[in-house]
Amino acid sequence: MSFPGPPEFFEFEGHRIATWTLGSGPDLVLIHGTPFSSFVWHKVAPKLAGSFQIRMFDLLGYGQSDKLDGDVSLAVQNRLLAYLFTAWNLNKPKVIAHDFGGATALRAHVLNGLDYEQLLLIDSVSLRPWGSPFVAHVREHEAAFAGVPDYMQRAMLAAYIRTASHCGLSEAQLAPYIAPWVGDVGQAGFYRQIAQMDMKYTDEAESKLAVFRCPTRLLWGAEDQWIPLEIGSQLAKVLPGCELIEVPNCGHLMQEDAPEVIVSEAWKFLGDGR
Repeated sequence: MSFPGPPEFFEFEGHRIATWTLGSGPDLVLIHGTPFSSFVWHKVAPKLAGSFQIRMFDLLGYGQSDKLDGDVSLAVQNRLLAYLFTAWNLNKPKVIAHDFGGATALRAHVLNGLDYEQLLLIDSVSLRPWGSPFVAHVREHEAAFAGVPDYMQRAMLAAYIRTASHCGLSEAQLAPYIAPWVGDVGQAGFYRQIAQMDMKYTDEAESKLAVFRCPTRLLWGAEDQWIPLEIGSQLAKVLPGCELIEVPNCGHLMQEDAPEVIVSEAWKFLGDGR
């Protein structure tokens, strides 16, 4: 895949983190979710790079960042975000976050004291319950799944990731999403991050969301099969002054189903950056 190009690596707690910077203007941090990587922004980031300086990174254990036999849970990702804010010398940037990236941004705000000028959340992991039946099953049988043959791994990944899209994904569209999770290291990493999913991490932040300190807006796919729209409605009621925008004919993977909506709403909410 050509996007997002060769990364710049930072060392965080002894592990390499892949990062990218593109465009110019006010800082805008894009945070991906699971089981994705910064590639997920390939239809969004180039459009916004004319107005903002885009900062992207692969979460620890994801994409081109190190896949370690250790903690890759939500517990570590907000610490990583806080580290990158310092490394990039960011002061109240604008932020767009999807899925686990949303949980990471929320946790970093209430637990690490990170401030954002504005926060745009997309189908965010935030309030329980979250996690598909597949996730629940893998958590119980991580070792068995981590050892399946490569052809089974590819087939399961394709079937799983396809359910994130309402509009459908072709083989070519699926390939960059599958690539980080195959091979001995990638396959083990895929099941490791699922095994470490735990709602206690969103519970930890939930009690503090009512005093959230920055303007926040939610985009939610009306056909999201991973985190239903009802959760988005609940989150909008918890976050002060938060508006929920329902996106029709769109699943969990809005970056593929409706990237033009993300770009349009980003310009409306965040400004054009110029």
